[in-house]
Amino acid sequence: MKFKAILLGAVLTASSLAFAQSGPPEGKALVGDTYGDQVTSSAESKAITADKLNKQLKKDNKKVENVSVKGKVTDVCDKKGCWLTIQTEDNSKFFVKMKDYAFFVPTALKGKNVVLEGNAERKVTSVNEQKHYAEDAKKPQSEIDAITQPKEEIRFVANGIKVVN
Repeated sequence: MKFKAILLGAVLTASSLAFAQSGPPEGKALVGDTYGDQVTSSAESKAITADKLNKQLKKDNKKVENVSVKGKVTDVCDKKGCWLTIQTEDNSKFFVKMKDYAFFVPTALKGKNVVLEGNAERKVTSVNEQKHYAEDAKKPQSEIDAITQPKEEIRFVANGIKVVN
């Protein structure tokens, strides 16, 4: 009986390792490619800029649900493709995570224009979390060490992402 339990544990461990994703998905992130839920043409045509999103967040008490935002991807998680950053009009960035960690994006998405569909809020990001994402992005140690204060920023949880050009 003990042998069967050990064997079952070994099989489950081996199968979970076989299906574990070791890096971001492959792909060229071509125009029309979608990651996560389908981004409708209606959502695409109603997409707002990051600047308008920021104004709406300030007006609507720090949270906006079911919003479409367009922008340029500036960074993608090199480890799994589990987060990205979008450039705003004033050259700052906002952070995007995938809803429920349910999908990932290829690093080829960097530099592409996308439409995001999901929920946005203004949130304070801790020093530890900022450093974690800086490490994921393979930032230089000097840049990581310079992170010493929590930061209020736009955080977006994407249901779907579509490459538009």
